[in-house]
Amino acid sequence: MAGSDDKRLGEIESRLHREDPHFARALGAGRPCQPREYRHTRAWLLLALALAVLGTGIALAQGLLIAAGLVLAGMAGELFDPDRDVRRHRNPPPPP
Repeated sequence: MAGSDDKRLGEIESRLHREDPHFARALGAGRPCQPREYRHTRAWLLLALALAVLGTGIALAQGLLIAAGLVLAGMAGELFDPDRDVRRHRNPPPPP
């Protein structure tokens, strides 16, 4: 019983090191940080940039800036998705 628990804990630890090495190192040092799926700094910065570009496009009545702002907002929304890595690797494209 104890051997199977140790084996499972070892598997969890190795998977954690593979998926988020920064979090695993911090956890081992006793200073855990947020896991990768909860770190959204880049997403917030991209969203702020998108809103600035979109607002500028609306104020100047420039369709290209409006479109760029909407595309950037979509990219920021994708960064907020905690399962984006899982979805990306779930169904690989068929070989040619």
